[in-house]
Amino acid sequence: MTREARGPKEGDFITIKSYKHDGSLHRTWRDTMVLKTSENALIGVNDHTLVTEDDGRRWVTREPAIVYFHKHYWFNIVAMIRDNGVSYYCNLASPYVLDKEALKYIDYDLDVKVFPDGEKRLLDVDEYEDFSQRWHYGEETDRILKANVLTLVDWINHHKGPFSQAYVDLWYQRYQELLRRSH
Repeated sequence: MTREARGPKEGDFITIKSYKHDGSLHRTWRDTMVLKTSENALIGVNDHTLVTEDDGRRWVTREPAIVYFHKHYWFNIVAMIRDNGVSYYCNLASPYVLDKEALKYIDYDLDVKVFPDGEKRLLDVDEYEDFSQRWHYGEETDRILKANVLTLVDWINHHKGPFSQAYVDLWYQRYQELLRRSH
């Protein structure tokens, strides 16, 4: 089996591309390091990663962030490791697909931010309503996204997966080991 058919392996770098429902490119992350791939999920890290917005604006991520994508859940999770603790940014989005070019998903505007003290905020509800009407998300997509918000909040409340400190510590430590090995 070729490497392309198998997908990226630990320590490889991939590009992540988010799109809007109409197919337009929304945002690109260059050089996300892959920490783990499985049949259904991909875990990576962004650390001083170049991000390009749809308007051409470019910026670099400030702190290390563990990224979690799943092929069955309509969200992805970014755990930002900061001096004051871990903050989370969760995108309500289609399950990802991975091809030779990039890991890709459709961003559905709604976001959940979790602060180091555990406070949760649902963001961009107005943007979601606007784009839902403009691009005709439809009842099925709306139902799926709202159900996945509930799943996401349950994960947050129960410190499941990426919302566990042990998970963040494990993958950040693995990232540091891979960095040391490559230098």
